[in-house]
Formats: sequence, structure tokens, C-alpha cells
Amino acid sequence: MAVKIDYYVFISSPWAYLGSERFATLARKYAAQVTIIPMAPLTLFDATGGLPLLKRAQQRQDYRFVELERWRSHLGVKLNLRPKGFPTNETMAGKLVTAARDSAGNDKAITLAHAMMRGLWAEERDIANPDDLKQVITENGLDAGKLFAAIETPELLAEYGRGTQQAIAAGAFGAPFYVIEGEPFWGQDRLDFVERKLAGLT
Repeated sequence: MAVKIDYYVFISSPWAYLGSERFATLARKYAAQVTIIPMAPLTLFDATGGLPLLKRAQQRQDYRFVELERWRSHLGVKLNLRPKGFPTNETMAGKLVTAARDSAGNDKAITLAHAMMRGLWAEERDIANPDDLKQVITENGLDAGKLFAAIETPELLAEYGRGTQQAIAAGAFGAPFYVIEGEPFWGQDRLDFVERKLAGLT
């Protein structure tokens, strides 16, 4: 029986971007059943004591760049430390990934989420811009018109909100956040432990 993983993300998180492909590779390696769940950052922070980046102490903001540079170099991942589209409002992107999951399945939604992250952090795309998002969706073989229509429905808005509430109930307070058979792992720097967990369950 496949191991189940709940994969909680912020589409705008550089840490989620840095871990996205590595996590997907692990999930395939261990044939895990992954559910991607986009979260609303401000709702999550309000519920768990977090702060948006620009409200954090300057020391924390400065050190973030140190760590991003370290991880970018360590992983050999293309990442612009100061992309033009960040900070951003990721609500539209998160709802679109939710709609893609519901209509096309988790695998395609995970691929789409990574493409949006890469667009923001490596390609100078604006994930709050509908035209940029439509282009990313189309490039990944999905129907942009269908997904944009879906995110206008009350049902999809409610589904997106439930995802964040589910994350809060699961103990999430940041992204990426992985829950494997009830055990939480926070951060792309915990992927070694994620693999140990998966190896022990398969």
C-alpha cells in the first residue's frame, strides 16, 4: 500500500522552490501517494504566530539572503535572490494549483506548482499576473481557461480555504511542510529525514 504524504506549500516560497524537484523525485522513488495542498500565507501566519517577510526583524531578513545563497550554491539551482515579482500575492496561483489538483490530479498539480515557483524565482515571471500564469499553465499542458473559470467558483474558494485550515490542524506553520503518515517535517532542509521515513515505511 502506498505511503501517503500531505505536501503543504506556499507557491511564493523560495524554500518550497528549492525543495520541490527533490521532493518529487523522492516521492517517485518510493512510489508515495502525494496530495499537494497550497496554503494562504497570511492566514497561516495569523494562526501560528508567524510574520510576513517584510514585518520580520531586519536581522532575520538579512540572514535569509545568506541561507538562500548557501542553498542555491549547494544545490546548483538557478535562483534570483531578489526577483522583480517578489513579494507577491500568491492567492491566484494557489487557487489555480488547487483547481489543477482537483481536475487533473496531484502529479500535474505538483508539476504546475513547481513551474510557477520556477517562474517566480528563476524566470522573472509574476505569479500574481494572470497572463504570466496562463502562459505557465499552457506550457504545462493544462487548460488555462478551464482553471481560471474554476477559481471563480465559491466551491474552489472554499476548497482553498479548507486546505489552509487542514494545514493549521496538521501543525504546519511554514512551507514546505510535509506530513507522512502523521509525522511532520518542516523545510526543504529536512528532506534527508523525509527519505529516511519513506525508506522505513516501504
